[in-house]
Amino acid sequence: MKRFIVVVSVLIACACQGLCLGADEVFKIGVIGATTSHVPAFIKTINDPNGPEICKGFEVTAVYPGGMPDNPDSWDRVQSYTQDCVKAGLTVYNTIEEMLEHVDGVLLESVDGRPHLEQAKPVIAAKKPMFVDKPVAGRLRDVLDLYALAEENNVPIFTASSLRYVKAYQQMRNDSPIGEIYGADATSPSPINGKHPSLYWYGIHGVESLFTVMGPDCLYVSRTNTPGADVVVGVWKDKKIGTFRGIRKGAAPYSCKVYGETGVQNVGDYEGYEPLVLEICKFFQTGVAPVDAQETINIFAFMTAADMSRKEKGKSVTLEEAISAAKEEKILNITVTATDRSEFVWNDGSEEKTLELEELREAVESALEDYDVVRFVFDNRVGMPFDTLQKALTELEDAYFANYLY
Repeated sequence: MKRFIVVVSVLIACACQGLCLGADEVFKIGVIGATTSHVPAFIKTINDPNGPEICKGFEVTAVYPGGMPDNPDSWDRVQSYTQDCVKAGLTVYNTIEEMLEHVDGVLLESVDGRPHLEQAKPVIAAKKPMFVDKPVAGRLRDVLDLYALAEENNVPIFTASSLRYVKAYQQMRNDSPIGEIYGADATSPSPINGKHPSLYWYGIHGVESLFTVMGPDCLYVSRTNTPGADVVVGVWKDKKIGTFRGIRKGAAPYSCKVYGETGVQNVGDYEGYEPLVLEICKFFQTGVAPVDAQETINIFAFMTAADMSRKEKGKSVTLEEAISAAKEEKILNITVTATDRSEFVWNDGSEEKTLELEELREAVESALEDYDVVRFVFDNRVGMPFDTLQKALTELEDAYFANYLY
C-alpha cells in the first residue's frame, strides 16, 4: 500500500479544496471511461510502487466503463480496457455516482468528448477534483458550460495533451532559448471522427502544442482544407503568426518549428504519457490547475473558429466570434428513455411523451425548427437489444448525443 507524505505547503493548498488526507492515507482515484489506451498507461504509472516519487500516495482504485455505442472508437474498446482495469485490481462500478462515494479524485478519460459534460456534472456536484482528457467536450458550448460549472462550484479541473509537457515545449514557454518568440508552425496527425468537430478528435494535440509555445492570446484564424490536410493560420496578440498543419495523408509527425529573436528551433520529440501523469498527480496534491481555463477555452475556440472559416471558404474568424456564437446557441436538452416494450419516453423538461421508433425522427426534426441544437441523453438501463438501439440512434442522428446510460 502506498503512503502519502503530506508537507505543510500541501496541507495549506488542500485546505481550500477539501483534499487533505492523513499521513497514512491514500488518495484514491476513479476513472470514468475505459475507452482509451490512456487508462492502462495512467494506471501503470500511478500505481507502480517503484514509480515516480510524486505518484506515491496516489492509487487508481475504481472505474466506470462508459462508452458511446454510435462511435466504434469508443464502444469497441470498452470491454478490453475494462478487463485491463479489473486485472489491475480496480473495482468496476455501474454508475458514476456510486463510484464517487469511494474515490477522492477523478480521471475523466472517455475517448469520446460528447459525454464529458454530463459525466462531469456528478463529479462537480460531489466536489471532487478532476482531470479531463482530450477533447474536453464535443462542442464549444459544452466546453464553456463545463468550465463555468466547475468555477461556480469551486471545483478544480484541468485538461492537457501530453505534448504540452514535452520538455522542449515547456522550455519554449517558460525560458525560451531563442529569445522572444515571434511565431511557430506546428504539425500533428489529424484524422477525422465524424462525431466531433474535425480538429477536436486528434488535431487538438498539434493545436495545443502550438498554444503551449505561442501562449493563449490568439485573436483570429483562417483555414485552408483539402482531403489530405488542413492548414490553420492564427494571428496572436502583437501580430505574431502561428500555424497548425493537421495531416491525414503521408508522414504526420508531432513537430513544431519556432521562430525567435535569436534563432529558429525545431521542437516536439514525443516523450510519452509520464510527464502528463506527473502533472496530474501534482494537481491532485495541490488542487491547483496548471493550465488556465481561458487558455483551454481559447484552444477549443481556435478549432471551432477554424471550422467556421472553412464553411466561409477561408474567411478570417475571431475566437471571440466563435465563443459568442456558442454562448448564443438555443439548446433543447432531452432524455430519451428506452422501455421494455421497445418504445421511447421523450422528456424535454416541459413535456413527456412515449414514441415509437419511427416517431423519434419526427420529434427531432420538429425540435430543430425552434432550436439550434437538440442535445440528448439516451437512457438504456432496461437493456434494449443492440439492433433496436442502433436503429434508434440512427433516427436521432441529427441530434447531439450527449451521454449514454446502460
